[in-house]
Amino acid sequence: MRFIFKTNYEQDIRLAKHGGQVFWYAALLLALLLAPAIVSEYWLAQVTFILIYGIVGLGLMLLSGFTGQFSLGHAAFLGVGAYAQAALTGAGVPFALAIAAAAGIAAIVGVIVGLPALRLKGIYLGIATLAFGFIVEEVFARWESVTGGNAGKHLKDPSLFGITIESGEAFYYLCLVLAVLATLGVLNLLRSPTGRAFVAIRDSEISAQSMGIQLARFKTLSFAISAALAGVGGALYAHKLKFISPDQFGVLQSIDLILMVVIGGLGSVHGAFLGAIFLITMPQVIALAKDHLPDAIALAPGLQGVVYGVVLIAFVLFEPLGLYGRWLKLRTWFQLFPFYRRGMFRRQKAFQKSERLR
Repeated sequence: MRFIFKTNYEQDIRLAKHGGQVFWYAALLLALLLAPAIVSEYWLAQVTFILIYGIVGLGLMLLSGFTGQFSLGHAAFLGVGAYAQAALTGAGVPFALAIAAAAGIAAIVGVIVGLPALRLKGIYLGIATLAFGFIVEEVFARWESVTGGNAGKHLKDPSLFGITIESGEAFYYLCLVLAVLATLGVLNLLRSPTGRAFVAIRDSEISAQSMGIQLARFKTLSFAISAALAGVGGALYAHKLKFISPDQFGVLQSIDLILMVVIGGLGSVHGAFLGAIFLITMPQVIALAKDHLPDAIALAPGLQGVVYGVVLIAFVLFEPLGLYGRWLKLRTWFQLFPFYRRGMFRRQKAFQKSERLR
């Protein structure tokens, strides 16, 4: 088991806590850089989608996992970024400026949503964001002069510094660079006073306000940053598919995003990417499992939804910390072996507030 002896404050806020993390993250980055030469074109496309959803997951994780704000309409921000990117690149705006503008437009929409939602929390905030998602989806369908309506909108290949990115490998590297930058940005944000304010609001709004944290300011800022990251992911998503339509950004997409961060592990940056891996690979696993299931089950139209629901319930009941929480327990088990004792990770009994007063 590793023990870290800290002698200064910089060690406590350092991105890599010890040399082992530097080694493994460097190995992961090297594997990602070599992925186009290792995996097939199909699986490279799946890894690209994982990076895109990872960027979106970082934004939703920042909002829900670190600030404690519940959102059921996050796919709307994804759609805003996608349609803004399609409109701007179609008008001849360079790719770099278009994706920055898409993030900015999504952030502005996030502020517009965040301001009315300041007085809401819990399920009421979820209902408000869900209603916002329905409104945005209807706008996408009705604003035909910009979005193309239900007929959808096509996108051309992105062009960066005069070079058209046509191949899947080049677009993969573009998504990898943006995913790394987004991850480093979120990690540094969480180390800053702003990130600590987000976590304080999540833990207790009353305590955070008593320490001088302005709830309205930081909640709105969290919505804006989360929406901006979703806008970047939406822009990349649109270029990857090369065609977008309003039904791609509906409530089912929002539920998939919530499912992603919950199963990945709320309150952890790793959980955003672990959840993205689950979201992309689970349909492949279900498709492979259909070959070994009876026809009555394999041909059922709602099989994927049932599997997702069962997995989500299982994680909420038995592993609320998600995949990343399970990995931490597994790592601790190996570190303590053979001194691990049964029940070490058993959750403490939770009581209602009324029961604590007895």
